[in-house]
Amino acid sequence: MAAVQKKPEVTEARLGAVSIPTGGAWASAARADALARVRAMGLPDRRDEYWKFTRPDTLVQAEAPRAALFDPNEAPMFDGVDRLRIVFVDGVFDAAQSDDLSLEGVSIERLSDAAEADIHWAKDLYGVLETRGQDPVARSLAALNTAAATDGIVIHVTGKAAKPIHLRYLHADETSDAILHHLVKLEPGADVTILESGPAAARFNKCMEIDIADGAAFHHVRTQGRDHKRRAVTHMFTRLGNESAFKSFTMTANGVLTRNECIIELTGDDAKAHVSGAAMGDGDFHHDDTVFITHDAERCESRQVFKKVLRNGATGVFQGKILVKAGAQKTDGYQISQSLLLDGDSQFLAKPELEIYADDVICSHGSTSGAIDEEALFYLRARGVPEGPATDLLTLSFLAEAVDEIEDDGLREEVTGLLAGWLERRRG
Repeated sequence: MAAVQKKPEVTEARLGAVSIPTGGAWASAARADALARVRAMGLPDRRDEYWKFTRPDTLVQAEAPRAALFDPNEAPMFDGVDRLRIVFVDGVFDAAQSDDLSLEGVSIERLSDAAEADIHWAKDLYGVLETRGQDPVARSLAALNTAAATDGIVIHVTGKAAKPIHLRYLHADETSDAILHHLVKLEPGADVTILESGPAAARFNKCMEIDIADGAAFHHVRTQGRDHKRRAVTHMFTRLGNESAFKSFTMTANGVLTRNECIIELTGDDAKAHVSGAAMGDGDFHHDDTVFITHDAERCESRQVFKKVLRNGATGVFQGKILVKAGAQKTDGYQISQSLLLDGDSQFLAKPELEIYADDVICSHGSTSGAIDEEALFYLRARGVPEGPATDLLTLSFLAEAVDEIEDDGLREEVTGLLAGWLERRRG
């Protein structure tokens, strides 16, 4: 009986540690609905099918575990990119460090301001895609986010954004517990690039809902690091219209526990969704990518490309599913997850899935795990390349398929430089 009661007790303890924000009628209704769903589902534990590889204990306990601050003594990420900066410190918007929120082709507001309005487009998006994403897999930490998010950004893209929007998350308090919720709505033909970087908090729960109308394009590049003791769970819920595009890449270096979930619905014909990631972990590092892509229209394309480099006992997890509904003919779905184990103590746990109800499709999935290619390493060393740099070159080559998913050349080069720097520091 004690085991049966554990989940409700943990859920109520976590809810008791958060305050539900106030707002207008529509925001209050969405939060109340999300709160009821959290209680009905209960927060996750290891008995849940999609949490059997990742212990959620520290993500659901009432108080955030302490996480030491880390100063990398480096220039901020994307510093060489002309961008609009929006800065959060421990989950709170910092106007002094942020740029003016005016940008051609885009309207930007704080979630707290939008939630106070009686009439706002956010009413039709806040919690809507998150709710849709609960079926068939319960995602109660996302529902908790909808109920309790204290801040966030609401972005309405009506044309081609004049420059990228950079969401920068700073960590200043060793016990901070941040919950952020962002909304992004793209009108037909609109185009925007969202950049994200920084550790955010000791414990971070972030949700982003993205609605992409016909012919619109959403580009996303995210870096997570380098505070090692940080813990994070993130969700991206996306809905795509006709001939629209979604491309998201995440680079993760360090972090004691990170779980990134991406839930995508292709609801318009000829839409494309690409989600990819490169993770590098050392020691007590646990990184989990969980992806669920639903094809519910004709001639749509999806790609999942995930690579993980693990050493000194680090753990990588990939759970990816492609669901092709009846009538979603001419679907092209591709999924690959691979790990490079730099020692015998690390592990990679994978659960690739295909569920297909249409008969005219091309779908594939693959998952591999292995060590450095000894023949390739010998080839480089025989030509004068020392073992350390040679190993780094082969590692970067292994990660290249994921990094190449970044469309912008400049951003791709910057991410490659970060990966090379991480490898060099570990070698040093």
